Amino acid sequence: MSVSRYWAPCLMILLGGCALGPDYERPEIDIPASYIQPVEQGESFANMPWWDVLQDPQLQTLIRIALKENKDLGIAAARIEEFRAILGVTRADQFPTVDLNARGNRGDFGDVTPVPGTQENYRLSADVFFEVDLFGKLRRATEAARAQLLVTEEARRSITISLVANVASTYMLLRDLDAQLEIARRTEKLRGESLNIIQARFDKGIVSQLDLNQAQIELAIASVAIAAAERNVAQSENLLSILLGRNPGPIVRGLALKEQMIPPAIPTGLPSELLQRRPDILSSEAQLAAQTARIGVAEAARWPSLSLTGALGFESNELSDLTASGSDFWTLGVDFLAPIFNAGRNSSRVEAERARTEQALLAYQQTVLRAFSEVEDALVAVRTYRDEHAARQRQVEAANNAARLSRARYNGGVTSYLEVLVTEQSQFSAELAESQTLRLYLNAIIELYKALGGGWVAQTEVTADANVEQVSEKSPRH
Repeated sequence: MSVSRYWAPCLMILLGGCALGPDYERPEIDIPASYIQPVEQGESFANMPWWDVLQDPQLQTLIRIALKENKDLGIAAARIEEFRAILGVTRADQFPTVDLNARGNRGDFGDVTPVPGTQENYRLSADVFFEVDLFGKLRRATEAARAQLLVTEEARRSITISLVANVASTYMLLRDLDAQLEIARRTEKLRGESLNIIQARFDKGIVSQLDLNQAQIELAIASVAIAAAERNVAQSENLLSILLGRNPGPIVRGLALKEQMIPPAIPTGLPSELLQRRPDILSSEAQLAAQTARIGVAEAARWPSLSLTGALGFESNELSDLTASGSDFWTLGVDFLAPIFNAGRNSSRVEAERARTEQALLAYQQTVLRAFSEVEDALVAVRTYRDEHAARQRQVEAANNAARLSRARYNGGVTSYLEVLVTEQSQFSAELAESQTLRLYLNAIIELYKALGGGWVAQTEVTADANVEQVSEKSPRH
């Protein structure tokens, strides 16, 4: 390679102050103009703070506690501080370093020195080192560190959104289980009363052994449902306690499941808004930007490096004369290092960073695709669960009427207990299904809010409420 071919790019970089490697540009993404599912028009409800979407006061209290005490969120906050410090270290490499160097030596070297006997030497200096960023290696490294800090900040936002959604959905599950437990207990009471009546009729020979056994079976089924619901309630409380960052324990309840506020309209905004709102997309893009900058770091390692050194201070063979006239000194130096042969090591590093950047690009594109898919899934879930819940309500009303009529017909001797058995089973199943569907409908709204990137508030807003209501150790059952 000719000298001019080697040095011409160096001179151009030095004079232009440019950095090697590509500058980051947001890649083009195929963004749909609208969502497939029909949506409400208007500003996205993801722009609303979570306390306007989730209006149960007790749920709001639980979310605030979780935002303050959750361990995963605490880890994410600590990671931000770690990468903020790393950015400070990396950025400092662009500036000169000045060190104070104090040294003193005293020894007897015998006949080795020209003057036998004890020799002394003392030195006090300020040493300066500065690497000239000829090809932007340090600038690109700072860009990468700054983008990596953004990755951690968006990661915390993502955890925050997920935490708000998880607390809300787990709370809805708990209130659903509370409702199921209430239904099971009410059913057990009614079936116990029916068994007493049938037992009395059996004792008088009015009804058969079969009717008595069927009533006993139905009572046992209700008792089993109670035990299962109690177990699920306790386990859900323990799960929610973990999200709150505390030991397992009872959870104070607020509004019942049927009392939860459902937004009258759920506008979603435009799909393009996801690119600016969802933290996982922003984090993935920041990771791509960081990796793009690392190409420049690897590129710069293939070219010469220039460092300036200097020292200013005093040196003397007597400590008392260290600062005397004539003992001062100064030095200036230049270190120039040019890679000549390294068996392709540096070029391979560049190729490795380019390959990692391609991976980061594909990961970013995949994150965007997944975001659009999650919104579409949430939209169809909201629509279908809304319709399903309306149908479940009609089913419960019809099942209640049928059960009431069949009991009246049986008590009047018009029909067999089999009819009562069938209608009561349908009533029990319909009530449980209606509660579960309502919970799934509310969870679908929460998931849509999360998929749109809602639920995040600034840390100052999270910690502003110093009077967070403490959760009682006793949990009332509704």
